[in-house]
Amino acid sequence: MRILIADDDPQILRALRITLAAHGYEVTTASDGRAALEAASRTHPELVVIDLGMPGLTGVEVIQAIRGWSAVPILVVSGRTESWDKVEALDAGADDYVVKPFAIEELLARLRALGRRSAPAEEAPVVSFGDVVVDLAARVVTRDGRSVRLTPTEWRLLEVLLRSPGRLVSREHLLTEVWGPQYTRDTGYLRLYFSQLRRKLEVDPSNPVHLVTEPGMGYRFAE
Repeated sequence: MRILIADDDPQILRALRITLAAHGYEVTTASDGRAALEAASRTHPELVVIDLGMPGLTGVEVIQAIRGWSAVPILVVSGRTESWDKVEALDAGADDYVVKPFAIEELLARLRALGRRSAPAEEAPVVSFGDVVVDLAARVVTRDGRSVRLTPTEWRLLEVLLRSPGRLVSREHLLTEVWGPQYTRDTGYLRLYFSQLRRKLEVDPSNPVHLVTEPGMGYRFAE
């Protein structure tokens, strides 16, 4: 199982990397918030372990960002013991919270529980809307029975939206997911590529009903 560990304490990061790798996890590490978000978008972890007090972006900000496009289980591991810290993290989208210092046996048990809760992944391999059918596994798109050719970038944008049906996916998350964290301000890319996708997939591209823009925030897939 792929796991992302984000913590700015190098000793904790090293200890968790060694321990979790020894228990069969495929481990990726990050030492600050921006690196954590980039690693999450690049590696698509099946579990995330994250500290709250990181530089760059806080743990809560990273959780909120990940929740814009992923339902991956997130375990917070933090030295903060106040109730409001826990509430803030859980409200942001974390699934569980462990206070430092912790026993490694407890951490492993929490991870096993989260892993059971999330598996198997329930992702529809085929998504239909209007006269369009998208086979996510085969990476094939048809419209009214005819094949539609998408560029790799168009496909990736469409896939990100389809895997979060009905949920707002922010512009920053889409840019990070498709182009990388260094492009989070290049919203012109999104306007261009969504215009192309709508011409290919919407009945009336100027009035889209499935690939919807949320002004000032991002995009949403409406079935």
